[in-house]
Amino acid sequence: MTRVLILADGAVGAECTDWLIAHHRADIGLIVTTGENTISAAARAANLPSVPFEGSAQLAALVEQRGLSFDLGLLLWWPHIIKAPLIALPRLGFVNTHPSLLPHNRGKHYNFWAIVEQAPFGVTLHKVEEGVDAGPVIAQSELAYDWEDTGETLYLRAGVAMSRLVKDTYPRLRAGQITPVPQDLTKGSFHRASELDPASWIALDTPTTPRDLLNRLRARTFPGKPGCRFADGGRTYEIMVSIKEVR
Repeated sequence: MTRVLILADGAVGAECTDWLIAHHRADIGLIVTTGENTISAAARAANLPSVPFEGSAQLAALVEQRGLSFDLGLLLWWPHIIKAPLIALPRLGFVNTHPSLLPHNRGKHYNFWAIVEQAPFGVTLHKVEEGVDAGPVIAQSELAYDWEDTGETLYLRAGVAMSRLVKDTYPRLRAGQITPVPQDLTKGSFHRASELDPASWIALDTPTTPRDLLNRLRARTFPGKPGCRFADGGRTYEIMVSIKEVR
């Protein structure tokens, strides 16, 4: 039997954890959450141990204090970078959910950069190593997109696809039927969170192409979040777009 350590957050993490509880409850050794939420409530309802995350060192120490051991770790839509000694704690390491088609768009804001760079898009399960999103690929699912897509639609579609990929892959993963494939990190791209706002600034007098401008605008179109911005006459404006195919 595989003993699994789960670190989960968000709607995707909740859906995947619920599925694992329903179909592979005996595998679950510990569920870690970002705090009191629907995932910790689901753990209690299933009579499974759950703890809040306070850092990699804290969690590793807690596992040692309780005398726990794990075969596999799962990062299900987990928002924090985990560090040693936690990374090496499960015997087979950790598998992370990353919403891009690695090695494309490693790091932050995958939905924005996929459109801006016109890169292949999708979702990936990969082994966790010290480098960010750099570990060998376990499984991938590519998602086509077109002019009607925005940063919001890619985000939402990635969530649905990721939940599906976890459910499709986990039975083979726990059975040891998957051989990870190393990434070619000379391809693709990597972006930090600090790059988003500068890349979203539209300089009115800087030459560009209509294609690149429209891609940048729709990549930052996500209602409830900031759009692209530009300044003119001492005032700053924000812009989002809606593109629909004419049939």
